[in-house]
Amino acid sequence: MNFHTRKWVKPEDLNPNGSLFGGTLLRWIDEEAVIYAIVQLGNPHVVTKFISEINFVSSAKQGDIIELGITATEFGKTSITLTCQVRNKITRKPILSIDKLVFVNLDENGTPTPHGKTEITYAYMSINDLPTKD
Repeated sequence: MNFHTRKWVKPEDLNPNGSLFGGTLLRWIDEEAVIYAIVQLGNPHVVTKFISEINFVSSAKQGDIIELGITATEFGKTSITLTCQVRNKITRKPILSIDKLVFVNLDENGTPTPHGKTEITYAYMSINDLPTKD
């Protein structure tokens, strides 16, 4: 698994115990995972369908740098399944793992639609590929 995304834990990311707030971390993961799904499927119309059990094994504190690793594990007809690991870049300790994040490919009307993908690709979208508001 490659770890490409890094986040710096700042004061506004902390819970009352002085450690990284789990909700903030989950927001970061969902955002990075949907970006990964969008790039893999080549479609900006992708939504989160399911997130499996989340296993927090350690935390991070202010000033730590955390890394998020996301990989595609399965391609369904209209979905993509990912796995995620988060670790502390400073201590190298794992912070959490999520075995399954499922995202669904949608058409312009919000209806699940086949994506035709079967393996990890590194497609590049241009700004012109994004939908515009009329």
